[in-house]
Amino acid sequence: MSRLRRGAAVVGALGAACLAWGTLVEPRVFRLRRFELPLLPAGSPPVRVLHLSDLHLLPGQRAKLDWVSRLAGLEPDLVVDTGDNLASARSVEPLLRALGRLTERPGAFVLGSNDYFSPQLKNPAAYLWSSPGATPEREEDLPWQTLVQHLSDAGWHDLTSRRATVEVHGVRIELRGTDDAHLDRDDYASVAGEVSPGHDVSIGVTHAPYLRVLDAMAADRVDLVLAGHTHGGQVCLPGGRALVTNCDIEPSRVKGLSSHEARTADGGIHRSALHVSAGLGMSPYAPYRFACPPEASLLTLTARPGL
Repeated sequence: MSRLRRGAAVVGALGAACLAWGTLVEPRVFRLRRFELPLLPAGSPPVRVLHLSDLHLLPGQRAKLDWVSRLAGLEPDLVVDTGDNLASARSVEPLLRALGRLTERPGAFVLGSNDYFSPQLKNPAAYLWSSPGATPEREEDLPWQTLVQHLSDAGWHDLTSRRATVEVHGVRIELRGTDDAHLDRDDYASVAGEVSPGHDVSIGVTHAPYLRVLDAMAADRVDLVLAGHTHGGQVCLPGGRALVTNCDIEPSRVKGLSSHEARTADGGIHRSALHVSAGLGMSPYAPYRFACPPEASLLTLTARPGL
C-alpha cells in the first residue's frame, strides 16, 4: 500500500471513530458541572441553583431520563429551566416523570423554540455561516401550553415576560425572564428596570443569550443571567473550543461561566455574571456531540467577601 493510501486509510479510520464516538457515546456521557459565585450579601447562607437546559427530549431516551431523575438527589434550593425541553409531542409526560421530586423544589422556567415547534431536518453545515432564527412559517405543533400548566401547577414560576420573587434560607431572590430571543419573541421592556428593593440577589433567565438581552439585563444591574440554546457549540475542536454559537454571542462564552458588562442608566458600568449551559440534548436530526458532552450545572451562590 502506498504512503498516500495508508494516510487516507488512517484519516478514514479516525473519522469513523470520531463519528461513532460523537453519535453513540458522547451524547450519553452526561455530566454535572459545579460553579461557585459570591453574589449574596455578607452573612448569607449559600443558595444552590440547579440549571437545566435544552433536553430536546424524545420519549424513548431512557439514559437521559434516568440521569435527570437522579438530579433530585442534589436537593437544590432553586431549579431554573431555560427551555428547549421537547423534541416530540409525546415528551411532556416523560419529562415530568424525570423531573419528579425536582418539581417539589422552588423553580422557574422560560421556553425555547423547541418547546413551541417540533424539530425539522436542516443542513447542519448552515450553522457555520449563519444563525437561523425568527419564527418558523408554520403553526406551533408542540404541547407547550400543557408543559407550562404542569410546571406552574407544581409551583414553578413562568418567567415569560414576567418577574417573580423566591425566598430560600431567608435569601430573597428576584427573577425576571424573557421569551425566546432566537424567535424574536423577547420583550425585555415588560420586565425592565432595576432590581426591586428588598431583594438580596437578582437572576435573569432567557433561552438564547443574544447580546441585546444580556445588555439590557446587565444595564439593570441583574446579578446573574442564565441561558442555554447554544449547546456549547455541540461540535467543538478537541479541548472544547466551539466553532458556532447559533446566536450573536462570541464562541469564548458559548458555555460555562463568564460575565457581561453594560452601561447603566446613571452612566456607570455593571458586570453581571453569565452562565450559559451546553444543555442535555440536541435535535434528533443532528444527534451528534464532539468535545462538548451534555450537561447540567449546579451553581452555588455564596456571600460576598466581607470588607
